[in-house]
Amino acid sequence: MKRLISDKKVCYSLKIFSYISTAIAIIALIAIIGYVLINGVGKINLTLLFGDGKSSPSILPALVGTLSLIVIALGFSIPLGIGCAVFLTEYTDNKSKFVKFIRISTETLAGIPSIVYGLFGYLIFVDLLNMGYSLLGGGITLSIMILPVIVRSTEESLLSVPQGLREGSYALGAGKVRTIFKVVLPSCAGGIVTAIILAAGRVISESAVLILTVGMVVDKMPVSLLSPGTSLALDIYYFGSFGYPEEAAATSVVLMILVFGINLLAIFVGKIIKRKTGEK
Repeated sequence: MKRLISDKKVCYSLKIFSYISTAIAIIALIAIIGYVLINGVGKINLTLLFGDGKSSPSILPALVGTLSLIVIALGFSIPLGIGCAVFLTEYTDNKSKFVKFIRISTETLAGIPSIVYGLFGYLIFVDLLNMGYSLLGGGITLSIMILPVIVRSTEESLLSVPQGLREGSYALGAGKVRTIFKVVLPSCAGGIVTAIILAAGRVISESAVLILTVGMVVDKMPVSLLSPGTSLALDIYYFGSFGYPEEAAATSVVLMILVFGINLLAIFVGKIIKRKTGEK
């Protein structure tokens, strides 16, 4: 009886602690969002969004640079990430040392600080390949950074597909490749798409990698993928460091809205795909 009472007290204490922790996290989030909105919403104007950047600061080059980086990063990481996950899940033995080594390497890459990726991109693309600061070099570096996220998320989605679907496809005469592309991947498409969109959100919010690979050219529109450029995150750092606090706050609002929109898009697309594929 005493032990039962003690267990109840522990459970009650843990419950109270979880409530307090959740409340602190929510309050901190509301405080950050509120501070950014209060200081930045009123500073957003057409000149800041679409100006030429000569007479007054503009984030138009940052918007173009951010979209370019998203396209480049996802263009490299999506086929590589999904292909690696399919190989690990469908073509290898989960108990083999080779698969364990790849998974450990993937987990290690996911935990490396972004500044290390930036240094790698600088040494390889800027220095060794003599590309200089460019959107292409920054985008490829970002694709390497988000690759572990896509691999792990895709692998978990593939493992969630019931084995009976694969066996049913084989029983109907379908081969391995047809089963993967016609049965397995469509069944877990919602999780894969959600992971990809969330990876895009990480690309948008990254800055350490881009300082060393893209440069920070905030007043010129990039003319090609080999041109230096900037992003919204870099613009916030630039405006905050060089005496433009109002522009930094306004750019923060734009970045926050963009990230929030991407998260909503991930939820919306995931629900649509699950509805069409009948995934629970």
